[in-house]
Amino acid sequence: MTDRPQPDDPLGVIVPPTKQGLFSWLRERLVAGMLIALPVVATFVILEFLINLIDSRVVPLIPAALRPETYLDYAVPGFGLLILLIFLTLLGALATNFLGSYFVSLTDRILTRVPVVRSVYSVFKQIRDVFQSNSAGQYKEIVMVEYPKQGSWAVGFVAGPAKEEPAHRLGPDFLTVFVPTIPNPTSGFLLFVKEADVIRLEMTIEEGAKLILSGGLVYPPFPRVSDTGAAVGK
Repeated sequence: MTDRPQPDDPLGVIVPPTKQGLFSWLRERLVAGMLIALPVVATFVILEFLINLIDSRVVPLIPAALRPETYLDYAVPGFGLLILLIFLTLLGALATNFLGSYFVSLTDRILTRVPVVRSVYSVFKQIRDVFQSNSAGQYKEIVMVEYPKQGSWAVGFVAGPAKEEPAHRLGPDFLTVFVPTIPNPTSGFLLFVKEADVIRLEMTIEEGAKLILSGGLVYPPFPRVSDTGAAVGK
């Protein structure tokens, strides 16, 4: 039986398959193992750092009679984090009643009048107000908009229809779209785009975020497959 030329070989030369050496095989498996372990290890390292940081700040504020190490031979990891979560929960419960709202408003008025403090406090106050005014706290859908020039398309998050003065100036059929940048998706461009000029995508907010954070390397499957096995994408 004669060997035939490979169909993808333009010269018709038969190229025997190359055998992978032991060193190459070990290197590929080592890299694969590192890529699998990296997110797991990084997650635990970051959590350990945050827990230890919070414990070192919160535990010294707790009376010695209430600390676990007073009765045990060792400190309980995460005890400070637990106390902080309980404190924040109680603070939120107090801030939602009438008396708590009054003190929050009083604190806002005081801190926004301090010359140096107000510059920092105003930024975080605006972030807090954004989440309080939008209980959903999330974008609505993923779209593609023609940006930064005609013929080029960018992926953006729809915050909702344009409101207030932008809607008055532009018209009622404009959407508020946030186009994030890479590698820092917390910065980006706020665009007011005509609703008819956007291309709506079926991917979820999480899938769109993965697409952006990966720099276009991670795409969700399309067309989508329903629970019955039928394709639902267009």
